[in-house]
Amino acid sequence: MDKPFIADQTFKGSDLTKNKLPKGDYENCTFEGCDFSDAYLDNQNFMECEFIDCNLSNANIRHTTFKEVSFSHCKMMGLKFEDCNTFLIGFGFNDCTLNYSSFYGLTLTKQQFVDCKMIQTDFTEALLKNAIFDSCDLENAIFERTDLEKADFRTAINFNIDPEKNNIKKARFSKEGLIGLLNKYDLSIEP
Repeated sequence: MDKPFIADQTFKGSDLTKNKLPKGDYENCTFEGCDFSDAYLDNQNFMECEFIDCNLSNANIRHTTFKEVSFSHCKMMGLKFEDCNTFLIGFGFNDCTLNYSSFYGLTLTKQQFVDCKMIQTDFTEALLKNAIFDSCDLENAIFERTDLEKADFRTAINFNIDPEKNNIKKARFSKEGLIGLLNKYDLSIEP
C-alpha cells in the first residue's frame, strides 16, 4: 500500500497521543505545538520538515526517516534515534531537551546541537566527526568508543569524556572544559 504524499502543510497544536498521525511521506511540513509523546511515529517519512515546540518524548520512531529535519524548542526525552531509518539521516537540534535519548552507533558527521539539554544521552560508538555541541549541557552523557574527531565542545558544560576510550583528535575544548577530560583521574584542579 502506497503512503500518501503530504507537502507544504502546517499542523498546529495537534494531540497525536491518541489520534495517530496518518502514515505518509511528509515534505516541507511544519509541526508546531504538537504532542507526539508516547505516540507511534514508526515508518513515517519526514523530509525537510520543521518541528517547533513539540513534545516527542518516548515516541516510537522505528524505521522513521528524518531527512533535513529541524527540531526547535522540542521536548524529546527517551528517543532511540538508532532505530530510525539511517539512510540520508539528517537533523538539527536547537534548544531541545534530549535527556535519556540515544544516538548509539549512528553516523552523524557535522551534526549540530545548539543550546540543548542532553542529560544521560547515549553517544556510544557514534561517529560525530565535526559535530558541534554549542552551549549544551552534557551531564552524565555517555561517550564510549565515540569518534569525536574535530568536534567542538568549547561552550558545552558538564561533559565527561575519557580520551583513552574515545577519539578526540583535533576536538576543540575551552580551557575551563578540560576538566571534563580529566575526571577519571580524580584530580583536584584549582584556579
